[in-house]
Amino acid sequence: MRRLIAFPCAGDRLLGTLDEASGETGLLIVSGGNEVRAGAHRGMALLAARLAAAGVPVFRFDRRGVGDSSGENGGFLSSAPDIAAAAATFTAETGVRRLIAFGNCDAATALALFGHCAGIDRLILANPWVIDDADDLPPAAAIRARYADKVKNPREWLRLASGGVNLRRLVVGLRKVTQARSPREDGLAARLIAALEGWGARATILLANGDSTALAFRDAMKTATLAAPIETLDSPSHSFAREGDADWLFERIFEAI
Repeated sequence: MRRLIAFPCAGDRLLGTLDEASGETGLLIVSGGNEVRAGAHRGMALLAARLAAAGVPVFRFDRRGVGDSSGENGGFLSSAPDIAAAAATFTAETGVRRLIAFGNCDAATALALFGHCAGIDRLILANPWVIDDADDLPPAAAIRARYADKVKNPREWLRLASGGVNLRRLVVGLRKVTQARSPREDGLAARLIAALEGWGARATILLANGDSTALAFRDAMKTATLAAPIETLDSPSHSFAREGDADWLFERIFEAI
């Protein structure tokens, strides 16, 4: 059974969706970016229904200023109260004894940073966001990977010789790669590393290996020693929308539960 639940958060009213089931371990889904709780292509709504049918209660919600929830949208770094309120509501409504949370992109990062305070027991983090200052171009790590693939492809050299390559964009991309700075000691990547060290093996990281955000995460973590297991899907889809991706995501989450 699926039902809507309104609950308070810092003086505002949030709206969530509960897919009920009999299991004592529940999954809290936190949406990334400014996505509503249904997720891209309704992916999170479909995932919740599938998990509930397998006996796992699932709760999704819109944070303040997004979708059906009131308040001001302060971005993922202001979402600690929202996550805590949603976790408390989920537990109170269902009586689940163990709480696992899943998030993609900046929701994954928010969960790593704020999940402890929300009473969450375990995390499943997909394509965590590590970029402090985003622009219109992909992250430098993604640009490097893309150009490395192109250099190996003879057709790309023919495109370059025949004028089929946007030289201005090529120059801008190469400039971003060459000017890429080392992560700041107080930057988001450093904060995420510290948070993940605190979670240890109680966090699982899922990466779509062709996704720009996942490539940036791998690059930022290359000198870190993390206990969290990392599982990789051969897909370029950030939201796990390619054919077969949803099955892989369901299986990884169900295994963790």
